[in-house]
Amino acid sequence: MFFGRTASADSRRRKALRSVDSGPLHDYLSLPLPDPTTDVADLRLLAMDLETTGLHPRHDSVLSIGFVPIDGLSIDLSGARRYVINAGVEVGQSATIHGLTDDRIAEGQRLDDVLPEVLAALSGRVLLAHYTDIEERFISAACERAYGSRMPVARIDTLELHRRLIVGWGESPMRLSLRLWNARTRYGLPVYKAHEALVDALACAELYLAQVAEMRSHGPVTFKRLQS
Repeated sequence: MFFGRTASADSRRRKALRSVDSGPLHDYLSLPLPDPTTDVADLRLLAMDLETTGLHPRHDSVLSIGFVPIDGLSIDLSGARRYVINAGVEVGQSATIHGLTDDRIAEGQRLDDVLPEVLAALSGRVLLAHYTDIEERFISAACERAYGSRMPVARIDTLELHRRLIVGWGESPMRLSLRLWNARTRYGLPVYKAHEALVDALACAELYLAQVAEMRSHGPVTFKRLQS
């Protein structure tokens, strides 16, 4: 797994900004990424989760998007959103996992219509997810199709934070699952129904705040520390 460092992401942001016409992606790119020294209490994030037909945006499709903002150390439920995407595909047996039937998908919105709202919500914020590669790859690929450029993004990954914390405090990663729901048991967080985009985004946000509280008990936490 890798994480885009702020300097690299900001360089890609400025480069993309020069080549993108006015519109939702241009507006997103116009806002600078957070400074690496930003204290976690002042950091603004967007916890996001996608349900997809697979793991590869070139061949697979987004079925639903859920997100919720985090302002410093608080989750802003007023900004929570969930979208079902009409991807023009049949979900088949995967419906048993995410609960989205072909009829429900057919009633959804086009990804191109939802994308401006996703970019507006993400503007000026750090992407937060449990294994951010999925969310970053699919949203960035959608931006490339719709606007001709990928989406440089600053990101924090609760899966990577969990791995670092269990190794850092001497626990064996071989005995502990890195999945979102197993990571939450470390902090006694409640059990929710998995594989629903907004629920998973909220679960990720709660896990992040618990991880940050643990890290802050050992010293100051900055954006840079959460990334590296």
